[in-house]
Amino acid sequence: MNAPFNPGYYDSAALRSMGFAQVGEQVQVAKNCTIVGDFSHITLGDHVRIDGYTTLIATGKLQLGSRIHIAAYCHLSAGDGITMEDFSGLSQGVKIYSRTDDYSGEFLTNPTVPREFLGVIAGEVVLGRHVILGANTVVLPGSRIGEGSSIGAQSLVKGEVAPWGMYAGCPLRRLKDRSRNLLALEARLRG
Repeated sequence: MNAPFNPGYYDSAALRSMGFAQVGEQVQVAKNCTIVGDFSHITLGDHVRIDGYTTLIATGKLQLGSRIHIAAYCHLSAGDGITMEDFSGLSQGVKIYSRTDDYSGEFLTNPTVPREFLGVIAGEVVLGRHVILGANTVVLPGSRIGEGSSIGAQSLVKGEVAPWGMYAGCPLRRLKDRSRNLLALEARLRG
């Protein structure tokens, strides 16, 4: 019995045969992920790894750049689009929503209700280059996280986040500037 509890990963070649819009080189998607929606809405750059029990809902565009890691148990709901630019990453349990119900009480909620009674809040979510989100962070529709920013664990992101900062909390607040040394490391990696 070799690794009986490890389901393994689909590689680039296997993923290309599944109908994704694009699959780069050295891509790995855990075999126990759930992917719902239209695979032709999903773009995967080079060196992408998506770990187990992650759910991707691709009723809209889901664009992952290169050198991206999505840790286990993440949830990406891309009804209105999610873009993760190069070198961005998600720690375990991150949830990103590009659509959500209006919880104000002005509308009914949930997918069993006809659309005319709903007040859906929607907007593409964009994570800039070198953005990292800590474990169990929640990102709401229309959020844009600027290049190089890091978000601490269990934070709530709503709206614009300026680049090159370290943020945490609920509500989210800027703690300090983030080092740009990683840009020199990126240059060395690209060599």
